[in-house]
Amino acid sequence: MVITPSSSSRTICAVNKALSSSSSSSFFTKQKIRSVKMNAGMFNNNNDSSGGDDEFKKIVNDIVYVDPVVGAKRFSNYFWASVVTAGASGFLITGASAYFKHNLVFFLDASDIQFFPQGLVMSFYGIAGLLLATYLWLTINWNVGAGYNEFNKEEGIFRVFRYGFPGKNRRVNLLTDLKDVTAVRVEISDGINPRRVVYVKCKGKGDIPLTRIGQPLTLAEVERQAAELAKFLQVPIEGL
Repeated sequence: MVITPSSSSRTICAVNKALSSSSSSSFFTKQKIRSVKMNAGMFNNNNDSSGGDDEFKKIVNDIVYVDPVVGAKRFSNYFWASVVTAGASGFLITGASAYFKHNLVFFLDASDIQFFPQGLVMSFYGIAGLLLATYLWLTINWNVGAGYNEFNKEEGIFRVFRYGFPGKNRRVNLLTDLKDVTAVRVEISDGINPRRVVYVKCKGKGDIPLTRIGQPLTLAEVERQAAELAKFLQVPIEGL
C-alpha cells in the first residue's frame, strides 16, 4: 500500500478529528458524572446501610424548592423503643429467675413466682417485647421514612425521595413532571386520630402526600408549608 502526501494528510486529519470527538465525549461524560455526584452529595445520602447520618437540608429559591421529611429518628420513637426494651428485659429476667429459682438481678425479686405458669408467661412476654424492641431500634437505625420533596423548575421535575427498609426498595425515588402539578391540597381533621396532611394534585396520578407519617404537623406548620409551596409553584391551595 502506497501512502501519498495527500492521503497521509487526510488520514492525520481523520485521526485528529476522532481523537477530538473522543476527548469531547469523555469530557462531557465526566461533567455529567460530576454533576450527578454533586446532586447526590447535596443531601449526604451516601450511607445506604443505615441512613442514620443523613441530614436533608431545606432549600428554597426561585429555581429549586426542597423540603426535608423527618423519618424514624424522632424523640417519640426513641422513647417508646427504650420503654419497650426496659419492660421486656424485666419480664424476661423475672421469668429466668423463676426458672433458676435465683434472683439474677438484685432489684427484681422472683422468689414468690412459680415458673409454671407465671414465669413461663412472663418469659413469653419478655421475648415478644424484645422482638418488638429490636424492630423499633432497627427502624430507627435505618431511619425509615426520612427523605425530601424536591420541586425543580430548571429540570421540570417533582421528586419524592424516601428511605425504606434495606433491600430492593431501600431508596424510593418517584419522579413526576412539574407541569402536571395542578394544585396544593390540605387535609385537616381533628379527633382521636388527627390528620394534617399536605398533598400535591397531579394530572392523571391522584394526590401525592408530602408530610411525614405518624407525627401530625401543627396547624401553623401545615398552613406555612402549603402557602410556601403554592407560591413557588404558582398554583391554588385547596382545603383551607
